[in-house]
Amino acid sequence: MRTTLKIVLPLVVSVAVVSALFAAYQVRTERRNLRSELSRRAEILGESLQETVEPLLDHGPYKNLQRIVARFGQREHLKGVAVYDEAGAALAITAGLAPEFQTRPAAAVRAAQLDANYGEFLTMDPAAGAPPVPMHIFALPLHRDGQVAGTLVLFHDASYINTQVQHTLRDALLNAAIQTLLISLLAFVLVRWTFTAPLALTAKWLRTLRAGQTHAPPITSQGEIFDQLHQEVTHLAQDLNAARASAEEEARLRNSHVSIWTAERLRVSLQNKLQEKPLFVVSNREPYLNVHNEKDNSIGIIVPASGVVTAIEPVLVACDGTWVAHGSGSADREVSDAYDHQRVPPERPSYTLRRVWLSSEEEKGYYQGFANEGLWPLCHIAHTRPVFRPEDWVLYQRVNRRFADAVLQEMEGTESPILLAQDYHLALLPRMVKEARPDARVAIFWHIPWPNPEVFGICPWQKELVDGLLGADLIGFHIQSHCNNFLETVDRAVEALTEWDRFAVNRQGHVTRVRPYPISVAFPENGHGGNETRNSGEERAALCSELGIDGSLLGVGVDRVDYTKGIIERFRGIEHFLDLHPAYQHRFTFVQIGAPSRTEIDRYKHFLDEVSAEADRINARFQAGRWKPIVLLKKHHSHQEIARYYRAASVCLVTSLHDGMNLVAKEFIAAREDERGVLMLSTFAGAAHELPDALLVNPYDVQQVAEAIYRALEMPEEEQARRMERMRKNVREHNVYRWAAHLLSDLTEIRIDTPERIEVQQIP
Repeated sequence: MRTTLKIVLPLVVSVAVVSALFAAYQVRTERRNLRSELSRRAEILGESLQETVEPLLDHGPYKNLQRIVARFGQREHLKGVAVYDEAGAALAITAGLAPEFQTRPAAAVRAAQLDANYGEFLTMDPAAGAPPVPMHIFALPLHRDGQVAGTLVLFHDASYINTQVQHTLRDALLNAAIQTLLISLLAFVLVRWTFTAPLALTAKWLRTLRAGQTHAPPITSQGEIFDQLHQEVTHLAQDLNAARASAEEEARLRNSHVSIWTAERLRVSLQNKLQEKPLFVVSNREPYLNVHNEKDNSIGIIVPASGVVTAIEPVLVACDGTWVAHGSGSADREVSDAYDHQRVPPERPSYTLRRVWLSSEEEKGYYQGFANEGLWPLCHIAHTRPVFRPEDWVLYQRVNRRFADAVLQEMEGTESPILLAQDYHLALLPRMVKEARPDARVAIFWHIPWPNPEVFGICPWQKELVDGLLGADLIGFHIQSHCNNFLETVDRAVEALTEWDRFAVNRQGHVTRVRPYPISVAFPENGHGGNETRNSGEERAALCSELGIDGSLLGVGVDRVDYTKGIIERFRGIEHFLDLHPAYQHRFTFVQIGAPSRTEIDRYKHFLDEVSAEADRINARFQAGRWKPIVLLKKHHSHQEIARYYRAASVCLVTSLHDGMNLVAKEFIAAREDERGVLMLSTFAGAAHELPDALLVNPYDVQQVAEAIYRALEMPEEEQARRMERMRKNVREHNVYRWAAHLLSDLTEIRIDTPERIEVQQIP
């Protein structure tokens, strides 16, 4: 309240002063206008009388003159009229005028001297005890034969002016008082609503956070003027929460003698190893996309779901690094500067995003063509024939060069730079960068499987791809078998010395290490990952109600609609399960969250149709009333939306036909804070090597999939808890921060020999 009064009182005083000054101005203006009007009327009346009186001066006696004076003396506010001769004696005068007007007043003398009209305001001394009488005297010269022969004087009572001015003053002060009161009340309400109340809420929120209540309700915007303040306060609160959570987690881990990687630990560790050097990251996908919002013509931000962004961003923030990526957002050009840069994250700019622009032809040939119609099916061995077009290969080489040139531009001025390249889109880039900057430490992580050499040999340009990858100092895969396949491919594709004992390749004097780095997820600590207000049963009931279905048991699958994910095989396993165990009909519903993917490619577009048709066929067989066995949700869902299904599901099916890792399995485990639920996992997913407590299945074996679903739904809660506890421990300890820490730590510790040193070593 005191703060509000401190703000409002000066405003009230200011309004009052301004209102008083305006009232005074109104009174002054009113007085001036009334006097001007009276003077004008006196002049008009005087000039009219002047024409009548002047001819009568030549004739005496002056009875006619007296009649005229008496007749005109009846006008409004006119106190009287007098005619004086040239000596100043009264020739005719209105009865009732003060005795002192028997001789001409000073105004008449002045008019005779000037031979011009003259008027003035004066106050007549009253009789004893009477108030002063304000008057207006207007005098006109009278002529005879062109000479001044007397004066005509009009006397007006001006007391009405004071009366009217007093009324104006009263009204003005009353209006000023009312306006001041209303403005003060409005200001009080507005200040309380838009200023002091939000400030008080912010202060209360900060006190709550300072007291350690990390689940304090977030503050909401109270108007445009506070948006920026709230944004900064929100960031401050997030930093406080993150710092407190990190400190608590580190203390807890030290106390329990457990070493868990966190974002803060990763940041500090890599900051020391980078020795104040920036980290450079290059990938096809950018961490932040700017898109146009057609509804309000604004620009919005989309953050693609990516474990890589989660893991790498803390390091980039810590060292003010640079991320080079394809600018695919519709509004990316508008927010990028002249050097194609944007500082990100948008709410707290801490590192640089450098965008590479691709034409539609380049994107179609490099990304849709060679990368996703060629390398993707080749590496996944999902019985979809890879397509290799020479024109796509040309564009793949060109775009890799474009990315490499952008990386080299960003590296200028940095001694011994460190680069982490991402995935199969940029297989040629390591060699291109290394040839231009031999002092650079270069790593590439291959996120998809690497097939055996017989399969990879299908690619017409396998030698060029392998040689491009061997330009890196470190190549990372998810699992050891992919490393083995790569080394076997090297043996067959290029001339190089493969050192199996230390998993390295020596090609033309350059050594490339090949290591497994199983990627993971950011495991939520201290209950931050889920909705704590609902248990599994309540969440299931809420989701069934939203979907408009009946069901006491839910299964879930979360995938891009991709032919490598085994979605159709999964559906057929569910169908067979319902045939074998009809008691689960009307009870078990499987929800498939299927985000459409790469629909510009015919194979993906047709596969989406196949998935929809298979779901419709199975539903047509079993559906009854509000129950149906499969609910297919063909749209993108946020992490928060997907987490609800994870928490509600009795079983999660991950039936990839071939997968590098598949983080859905680990996301499901991380979401199950209740340590319930069963994970069914394909033996062909990389995650199967880390999660033996999942029910491992061959997705091609419909009988095995059906039996595994039945076993999952019949599994006692005690066994569910034992399995989930072990899997959660594994995922928690082997989280995405550990993945980034091990990969980047190994990269920073690689010794880079100069070309001169290499040449000396090769001399016999």
